[in-house]
Amino acid sequence: MSDWFSNMDFALILVPLVAVTGAIWLIDTLFFAKQRQAKHLMSLKNSINQGQEPIIDEPWFVGFSKSLFPVFLIVLVLRSFVMEPFRIPSNSMMPTLLTGDFIVVNKFAYGIRLPVVNLKLLDIGDPQRGDVIVFRYPKNPSQNFIKRVVGLPGDHIAYLNKKVFVNNELAPQVDSGKYVGVGKGAGMTGALLKEETLGNVTHNILVRSESPDRSFEFDVPEGHYFVLGDNRDRSHDSRYWGAVPDQNLVGRAFMIWMNWDEGISWERIGQSIK
Repeated sequence: MSDWFSNMDFALILVPLVAVTGAIWLIDTLFFAKQRQAKHLMSLKNSINQGQEPIIDEPWFVGFSKSLFPVFLIVLVLRSFVMEPFRIPSNSMMPTLLTGDFIVVNKFAYGIRLPVVNLKLLDIGDPQRGDVIVFRYPKNPSQNFIKRVVGLPGDHIAYLNKKVFVNNELAPQVDSGKYVGVGKGAGMTGALLKEETLGNVTHNILVRSESPDRSFEFDVPEGHYFVLGDNRDRSHDSRYWGAVPDQNLVGRAFMIWMNWDEGISWERIGQSIK
């Protein structure tokens, strides 16, 4: 199953809408509104009572722009600089995230960036080992991926016998029995459920003993991050295509606000992501 988010880049739509509606409003205010008002005053001066405001007809597209420009602007600011919703389309982050989870991503956790061009304006923080991040897939930046940060810039990462080593130190794993999947994740029933610790973050992962080991070693370049899916044998991640450049970061996933798989899973609503 594909690992990427089928999530439209709304910034590509919102930026032109903000620019067009804002320009119409500004141009009308500077050049046409006063002329229109003066014209109506002259034509209606004999029929308007003393102190009564004249009725001013404005073009429909001006009224449309005045009404929607603030809405478009607020939505653009919130989605670009504060938080953005995404939907999980695959099982690559099971058991942490399930197919059908709707998540919220903190857009300013790793810096304030311009929409569309993704240029960092203000450096606020960097990804930490164990963070679940959304990023633009390096092989095709139009696609959004979600994975867990395993390696930071300068780290030596090894994946041997389905275990992670960071700078030659084993990331501890504790067996937690067999996994029981539900909905579209039912196919993962029987996988080995393990509790893994990366830095200060303890989380669950899935491995399948019958799947190939896919051993791997990698030195993380400066300005890049090595990422893995929690469903280790069903994830297309840094083991296959390399590290994620800092400029591809979108934000940190921090909450599940809804799940819709074969219906609403009420117990997942409001869960934090760790």
